[in-house]
Amino acid sequence: MRACVATTVHHPEDARIMHRQIRALLDAGHEVTYVAPFTYFNVTPAMGLTAVDVARSATYGKSRAALRRGVKGADLLIVHDHRLLHALPYRRPPVVWDVREAVTPRQLARAERRHRVITSAMVPEATLVSPSPPPPGDTRVVHIGRLSAERGVNELIGLAERLLPHGVRLDLMGAADPEVRPLLRDAQRVGLLDWFGYVPNRHALRMAEGALAGLSLADSTVREAPTKIMDYMGRGLPVITTPQGAALVEGAGCGLVVPLDIDAVLNAVLDLKEDPVRRARLGAQGHAEARLHHHWPDHAAAFVRLAESWAGRPATHALAV
Repeated sequence: MRACVATTVHHPEDARIMHRQIRALLDAGHEVTYVAPFTYFNVTPAMGLTAVDVARSATYGKSRAALRRGVKGADLLIVHDHRLLHALPYRRPPVVWDVREAVTPRQLARAERRHRVITSAMVPEATLVSPSPPPPGDTRVVHIGRLSAERGVNELIGLAERLLPHGVRLDLMGAADPEVRPLLRDAQRVGLLDWFGYVPNRHALRMAEGALAGLSLADSTVREAPTKIMDYMGRGLPVITTPQGAALVEGAGCGLVVPLDIDAVLNAVLDLKEDPVRRARLGAQGHAEARLHHHWPDHAAAFVRLAESWAGRPATHALAV
Protein backbone atom coordinates (compact mmCIF):
# COMPACT_ATOMS: atom_id res chain seq x y z
CA MET A 1 0.00 0.00 0.00
CA ARG A 2 1.07 3.55 -0.70
CA ALA A 3 -0.26 6.07 1.79
CA CYS A 4 -0.08 9.85 1.71
CA VAL A 5 -0.19 11.52 5.13
CA ALA A 6 -0.68 15.28 5.23
CA THR A 7 -0.63 18.20 7.65
CA THR A 8 -0.05 21.91 7.20
CA VAL A 9 -0.27 22.95 10.86
CA HIS A 10 1.36 20.26 13.00
CA HIS A 11 5.08 19.85 13.58
CA PRO A 12 6.46 17.22 11.16
CA GLU A 13 7.75 15.28 14.18
CA ASP A 14 4.32 15.31 15.83
CA ALA A 15 4.19 12.19 17.99
CA ARG A 16 0.79 10.93 16.82
CA ILE A 17 1.45 11.54 13.13
CA MET A 18 5.12 10.67 12.69
CA HIS A 19 6.11 8.45 15.59
CA ARG A 20 2.93 6.44 15.84
CA GLN A 21 0.87 6.33 12.65
CA ILE A 22 3.55 6.82 9.98
CA ARG A 23 6.04 4.63 11.83
CA ALA A 24 3.43 1.87 12.10
CA LEU A 25 2.78 2.01 8.35
CA LEU A 26 6.50 1.94 7.54
CA ASP A 27 7.14 -0.92 9.95
CA ALA A 28 4.36 -2.86 8.22
CA GLY A 29 6.18 -2.52 4.91
CA HIS A 30 4.01 0.18 3.35
CA GLU A 31 5.24 3.23 1.44
CA VAL A 32 4.47 6.68 2.85
CA THR A 33 4.53 10.12 1.28
CA TYR A 34 4.46 12.81 3.95
CA VAL A 35 3.14 16.30 3.17
CA ALA A 36 4.23 18.59 6.01
CA PRO A 37 5.82 22.00 6.76
CA PHE A 38 9.40 20.69 6.96
CA THR A 39 11.13 23.96 6.05
CA TYR A 40 9.02 26.07 8.42
CA PHE A 41 10.03 23.89 11.37
CA ASN A 42 13.59 23.29 10.09
CA VAL A 43 13.07 19.51 10.07
CA THR A 44 14.88 16.98 7.89
CA PRO A 45 12.42 14.27 6.76
CA ALA A 46 12.98 10.83 8.25
CA MET A 47 14.63 8.08 6.25
CA GLY A 48 12.22 5.92 4.30
CA LEU A 49 9.73 8.72 3.59
CA THR A 50 8.90 10.54 0.39
CA ALA A 51 8.62 14.13 1.59
CA VAL A 52 6.55 16.97 0.12
CA ASP A 53 7.27 20.33 1.74
CA VAL A 54 4.41 22.77 2.25
CA ALA A 55 4.17 26.14 3.95
CA ARG A 56 2.68 26.13 7.44
CA SER A 57 -1.03 27.01 7.23
CA ALA A 58 -0.62 27.21 3.45
CA THR A 59 -3.31 28.79 1.31
CA TYR A 60 -5.89 26.43 -0.14
CA GLY A 61 -4.28 26.69 -3.56
CA LYS A 62 -0.82 25.78 -2.28
CA SER A 63 -2.27 23.07 -0.03
CA ARG A 64 -4.09 21.55 -2.99
CA ALA A 65 -0.92 21.64 -5.09
CA ALA A 66 1.04 19.88 -2.33
CA LEU A 67 -1.68 17.26 -1.93
CA ARG A 68 -1.79 16.74 -5.69
CA ARG A 69 1.92 15.88 -5.60
CA GLY A 70 1.53 13.72 -2.52
CA VAL A 71 -1.30 11.51 -3.76
CA LYS A 72 0.32 10.48 -7.05
CA GLY A 73 0.19 6.69 -6.99
CA ALA A 74 -1.27 6.66 -3.46
CA ASP A 75 -3.94 4.19 -2.33
CA LEU A 76 -5.01 6.27 0.68
CA LEU A 77 -4.81 9.89 1.87
CA ILE A 78 -4.82 10.61 5.62
CA VAL A 79 -5.18 14.29 6.52
CA HIS A 80 -4.71 15.73 9.99
CA ASP A 81 -6.20 19.22 9.44
CA HIS A 82 -9.91 19.83 8.87
CA ARG A 83 -9.01 22.69 6.53
CA LEU A 84 -7.35 20.23 4.12
CA LEU A 85 -10.74 18.66 3.41
CA HIS A 86 -11.50 21.86 1.49
CA ALA A 87 -8.26 21.62 -0.53
CA LEU A 88 -8.51 18.05 -1.81
CA PRO A 89 -7.41 17.50 -5.41
CA TYR A 90 -10.03 16.26 -7.85
CA ARG A 91 -8.14 13.04 -8.59
CA ARG A 92 -7.42 11.38 -5.29
CA PRO A 93 -7.58 8.05 -3.44
CA PRO A 94 -9.98 7.41 -0.52
CA VAL A 95 -9.64 10.14 2.10
CA VAL A 96 -9.35 9.69 5.86
CA TRP A 97 -9.59 12.61 8.28
CA ASP A 98 -7.92 12.09 11.65
CA VAL A 99 -9.84 14.39 13.97
CA ARG A 100 -7.24 16.34 15.92
CA GLU A 101 -9.03 19.61 16.73
CA ALA A 102 -12.33 20.62 18.29
CA VAL A 103 -15.04 20.43 15.63
CA THR A 104 -18.77 20.95 15.57
CA PRO A 105 -21.18 18.01 15.22
CA ARG A 106 -22.19 19.44 11.84
CA GLN A 107 -18.58 19.44 10.59
CA LEU A 108 -18.10 15.89 11.80
CA ALA A 109 -21.34 14.61 10.26
CA ARG A 110 -20.57 16.27 6.92
CA ALA A 111 -17.08 14.75 6.85
CA GLU A 112 -18.43 11.30 7.71
CA ARG A 113 -20.82 11.44 4.75
CA ARG A 114 -17.94 12.05 2.32
CA HIS A 115 -14.85 10.46 3.86
CA ARG A 116 -13.58 8.06 6.44
CA VAL A 117 -13.03 9.62 9.86
CA ILE A 118 -10.63 8.54 12.60
CA THR A 119 -11.72 9.36 16.14
CA SER A 120 -10.08 8.52 19.44
CA ALA A 121 -12.62 5.72 19.86
CA MET A 122 -11.28 4.06 16.68
CA VAL A 123 -7.57 4.82 17.04
CA PRO A 124 -6.90 5.62 20.70
CA GLU A 125 -4.52 8.27 21.87
CA ALA A 126 -1.51 6.44 23.23
CA THR A 127 2.15 6.75 24.16
CA LEU A 128 5.32 4.70 24.40
CA VAL A 129 5.33 3.22 27.88
CA SER A 130 8.70 2.65 29.54
CA PRO A 131 9.04 -0.93 30.84
CA SER A 132 10.61 0.16 34.13
CA PRO A 133 10.86 3.93 34.70
CA PRO A 134 12.74 5.29 37.73
CA PRO A 135 10.65 6.38 40.72
CA PRO A 136 9.57 10.02 40.91
CA GLY A 137 12.19 12.35 42.38
CA ASP A 138 11.73 15.60 44.29
CA THR A 139 13.81 18.29 42.54
CA ARG A 140 11.92 19.16 39.34
CA VAL A 141 8.51 19.16 37.69
CA VAL A 142 8.02 18.88 33.93
CA HIS A 143 5.68 20.00 31.18
CA ILE A 144 5.66 18.31 27.75
CA GLY A 145 3.86 19.82 24.79
CA ARG A 146 2.81 23.06 23.16
CA LEU A 147 3.05 26.20 25.26
CA SER A 148 0.39 28.88 24.93
CA ALA A 149 -1.64 31.28 27.03
CA GLU A 150 -4.65 28.96 27.10
CA ARG A 151 -2.36 26.11 28.14
CA GLY A 152 -1.21 27.91 31.25
CA VAL A 153 2.07 29.61 30.31
CA ASN A 154 1.53 32.51 32.68
CA GLU A 155 0.68 30.13 35.51
CA LEU A 156 3.68 27.94 34.69
CA ILE A 157 6.05 30.91 34.88
CA GLY A 158 4.47 32.08 38.14
CA LEU A 159 4.73 28.55 39.52
CA ALA A 160 8.41 28.32 38.60
CA GLU A 161 9.18 31.47 40.58
CA ARG A 162 7.28 30.19 43.61
CA LEU A 163 9.00 26.79 43.49
CA LEU A 164 12.58 28.05 43.52
CA PRO A 165 12.77 28.64 47.31
CA HIS A 166 11.64 25.02 47.76
CA GLY A 167 14.46 23.60 45.64
CA VAL A 168 12.23 22.52 42.74
CA ARG A 169 12.92 23.47 39.10
CA LEU A 170 10.49 23.57 36.19
CA ASP A 171 11.49 21.97 32.87
CA LEU A 172 9.44 22.90 29.80
CA MET A 173 9.72 20.80 26.64
CA GLY A 174 7.62 22.11 23.79
CA ALA A 175 7.25 24.69 21.05
CA ALA A 176 5.65 27.96 22.10
CA ASP A 177 3.12 30.22 20.41
CA PRO A 178 4.77 33.44 19.16
CA GLU A 179 2.98 35.69 21.65
CA VAL A 180 4.34 33.85 24.70
CA ARG A 181 7.93 33.25 23.53
CA PRO A 182 9.24 36.54 24.97
CA LEU A 183 7.79 35.64 28.38
CA LEU A 184 9.50 32.27 28.33
CA ARG A 185 12.83 33.69 27.15
CA ASP A 186 12.75 36.30 29.92
CA ALA A 187 11.92 33.65 32.54
CA GLN A 188 14.76 31.46 31.36
CA ARG A 189 17.19 34.37 31.19
CA VAL A 190 16.63 35.24 34.85
CA GLY A 191 16.92 31.60 35.90
CA LEU A 192 13.31 30.81 36.80
CA LEU A 193 13.00 27.73 34.60
CA ASP A 194 14.55 25.71 31.79
CA TRP A 195 12.76 25.92 28.43
CA PHE A 196 14.17 23.45 25.91
CA GLY A 197 11.90 24.41 23.00
CA TYR A 198 10.60 21.66 20.76
CA VAL A 199 12.00 18.26 21.73
CA PRO A 200 11.17 15.09 19.73
CA ASN A 201 8.67 13.05 21.69
CA ARG A 202 10.92 10.07 22.38
CA HIS A 203 13.62 12.34 23.81
CA ALA A 204 11.12 14.40 25.80
CA LEU A 205 9.76 11.24 27.43
CA ARG A 206 13.24 10.18 28.50
CA MET A 207 13.99 13.67 29.82
CA ALA A 208 10.81 13.59 31.91
CA GLU A 209 11.71 10.40 33.74
CA GLY A 210 12.47 10.81 37.43
CA ALA A 211 10.63 14.11 37.83
CA LEU A 212 8.46 14.86 40.84
CA ALA A 213 5.35 15.33 38.66
CA GLY A 214 4.12 16.05 35.15
CA LEU A 215 1.97 19.16 34.65
CA SER A 216 -1.05 19.49 32.38
CA LEU A 217 -2.63 22.93 32.78
CA ALA A 218 -5.27 24.53 30.58
CA ASP A 219 -8.10 27.01 30.77
CA SER A 220 -11.75 26.29 29.96
CA THR A 221 -11.31 26.95 26.23
CA VAL A 222 -9.20 23.80 25.84
CA ARG A 223 -11.65 20.93 25.62
CA GLU A 224 -9.60 17.85 24.77
CA ALA A 225 -8.04 15.57 27.39
CA PRO A 226 -4.32 16.06 26.70
CA THR A 227 -2.17 13.18 25.50
CA LYS A 228 0.67 14.47 27.68
CA ILE A 229 -1.11 12.90 30.67
CA MET A 230 -0.58 9.47 29.09
CA ASP A 231 3.05 10.43 28.45
CA TYR A 232 3.54 11.16 32.15
CA MET A 233 1.74 7.97 33.18
CA GLY A 234 3.90 5.94 30.83
CA ARG A 235 7.02 7.31 32.53
CA GLY A 236 5.79 6.65 36.06
CA LEU A 237 5.16 10.29 37.02
CA PRO A 238 2.35 11.58 39.22
CA VAL A 239 0.14 13.95 37.23
CA ILE A 240 -1.08 17.39 38.26
CA THR A 241 -3.86 18.47 35.93
CA THR A 242 -6.63 20.99 35.53
CA PRO A 243 -10.18 19.59 35.08
CA GLN A 244 -9.71 18.75 31.37
CA GLY A 245 -7.68 15.72 32.43
CA ALA A 246 -9.75 14.79 35.48
CA ALA A 247 -11.45 11.70 34.01
CA LEU A 248 -8.18 10.10 32.97
CA VAL A 249 -6.26 11.00 36.13
CA GLU A 250 -8.99 10.11 38.58
CA GLY A 251 -9.84 6.91 36.72
CA ALA A 252 -6.23 5.74 36.93
CA GLY A 253 -5.65 7.11 40.43
CA CYS A 254 -2.42 8.66 39.21
CA GLY A 255 -2.47 12.29 40.32
CA LEU A 256 -4.18 15.43 41.51
CA VAL A 257 -6.81 17.66 39.88
CA VAL A 258 -6.51 21.39 40.57
CA PRO A 259 -7.95 24.63 39.19
CA LEU A 260 -5.83 26.80 36.90
CA ASP A 261 -4.42 28.75 39.83
CA ILE A 262 -0.78 29.19 40.85
CA ASP A 263 -1.44 28.64 44.55
CA ALA A 264 -3.39 25.45 43.90
CA VAL A 265 -0.72 23.99 41.63
CA LEU A 266 2.06 25.04 44.02
CA ASN A 267 0.34 23.35 46.96
CA ALA A 268 -0.12 20.17 44.93
CA VAL A 269 3.57 20.08 44.00
CA LEU A 270 4.70 20.72 47.58
CA ASP A 271 2.31 18.08 48.94
CA LEU A 272 3.89 15.51 46.64
CA LYS A 273 7.41 16.72 47.47
CA GLU A 274 6.79 16.11 51.15
CA ASP A 275 5.23 12.67 50.63
CA PRO A 276 7.54 10.32 48.69
CA VAL A 277 5.36 7.31 49.45
CA ARG A 278 2.32 8.96 47.92
CA ARG A 279 4.06 10.16 44.79
CA ALA A 280 5.61 6.72 44.25
CA ARG A 281 2.16 5.14 44.59
CA LEU A 282 0.53 7.60 42.17
CA GLY A 283 3.35 7.12 39.67
CA ALA A 284 3.13 3.34 39.88
CA GLN A 285 -0.65 3.32 39.46
CA GLY A 286 -0.45 5.56 36.41
CA HIS A 287 2.31 3.45 34.88
CA ALA A 288 0.33 0.24 35.36
CA GLU A 289 -2.75 1.79 33.73
CA ALA A 290 -0.73 3.15 30.82
CA ARG A 291 0.94 -0.21 30.19
CA LEU A 292 -2.42 -1.93 30.21
CA HIS A 293 -4.40 0.48 28.01
CA HIS A 294 -2.25 3.24 26.46
CA HIS A 295 0.88 1.57 25.02
CA TRP A 296 0.94 2.45 21.31
CA PRO A 297 2.49 -0.83 20.05
CA ASP A 298 -0.61 -2.60 21.37
CA HIS A 299 -2.79 -0.47 19.02
CA ALA A 300 -0.47 -0.08 16.01
CA ALA A 301 -1.44 -3.28 14.18
CA ALA A 302 -5.16 -2.43 14.40
CA PHE A 303 -4.46 1.03 12.94
CA VAL A 304 -2.55 -0.49 10.03
CA ARG A 305 -5.31 -3.02 9.32
CA LEU A 306 -7.86 -0.21 9.33
CA ALA A 307 -5.79 1.84 6.88
CA GLU A 308 -5.34 -1.21 4.63
CA SER A 309 -9.07 -1.90 4.62
CA TRP A 310 -9.90 1.68 3.68
CA ALA A 311 -7.35 1.57 0.88
CA GLY A 312 -8.91 -1.66 -0.36
CA ARG A 313 -5.58 -3.43 -0.11
CA PRO A 314 -4.99 -6.78 1.62
CA ALA A 315 -2.44 -6.97 4.40
CA THR A 316 0.82 -8.32 3.00
CA HIS A 317 3.32 -7.61 5.77
CA ALA A 318 3.53 -8.43 9.45
CA LEU A 319 3.79 -5.39 11.69
CA ALA A 320 6.99 -5.13 13.70
CA VAL A 321 6.32 -3.66 17.15
